[in-house]
Amino acid sequence: MNFLSGKSFQSVKEKAIETFLFLSAASSILITTGIVFILFYESSGFFKKVSIVEFLTGTQWTPLFSEPRFGVLPLVAGTFLTTTIALLVALPVGLITAMYLSEFAPLRLREILKPVLELLAAVPTVVYGYFALLFLTPLLQKFIPDLSGFNALSPGIIMGIMIVPYVSSVSEDAMSAVPMYIKEGSYAMGATRLQTAFRVVIPAAFSGIAAAFIIGISRALGETMVVAIAAGMMPNWTINPLEPVQTFTSYIVQVSLGDVPHGTLEYSTIFAVGVVLFFITLGANILSFFLRMKFRERY
Repeated sequence: MNFLSGKSFQSVKEKAIETFLFLSAASSILITTGIVFILFYESSGFFKKVSIVEFLTGTQWTPLFSEPRFGVLPLVAGTFLTTTIALLVALPVGLITAMYLSEFAPLRLREILKPVLELLAAVPTVVYGYFALLFLTPLLQKFIPDLSGFNALSPGIIMGIMIVPYVSSVSEDAMSAVPMYIKEGSYAMGATRLQTAFRVVIPAAFSGIAAAFIIGISRALGETMVVAIAAGMMPNWTINPLEPVQTFTSYIVQVSLGDVPHGTLEYSTIFAVGVVLFFITLGANILSFFLRMKFRERY
């Protein structure tokens, strides 16, 4: 009898734990759904007054001027310009760092370097922004005289440094998870450690490395304070990294400061911009998914 009651109690306890875990998982889905609903609901008022064709093809973004223009392409150009610069810094540096930590660094040195590297992720982004504005930009102006005081190059480089810990940490975890027998098979065939790292470990850990790259891309796309402080917040339709630009997130910060009345067309632009940023990030994640699937089919 006691055995039955104990078994019944265990069953109830397991059921309660399963229910709690289900609710925890469902809450994240509900929160995400709520965010997407609010984003599209609030932006619908904007698109009732502004043509979506004008919004997606216009090259002038001046919604706060007396004669407003609602072409979002300058924000697209600014966002992709700073993100591209950041990725040109973060992806190779992060991957090489991860490879060294995983395949070449002694265990004791790895235990020191990895936590120190991850401390970069704990630095407030405001600090990075003023570092770009007050240190890196004057330094770059010594080599590039035409560089504007506000520009896309400086915050792009700093964003790249800022997301190196995300890329390197996730990539290193993926490389370390590659089974040792795969590496030993490569060594048995006469490959060097460097050849094994490039031709065996990286392909075997591709799915984790792809996830690290997507994290880096999403982090760069969503960065706010660095570009708001150092990029100039000027929506220029340009791909010149020496000129000031404005990104999606820095525009949202500009409008959210409180100078624009709530409920106006100008205020609703932040939701329209948010929708574009949502689709760009979603596209990056879908691309990552298909790349991982293709790679798994190949190997």
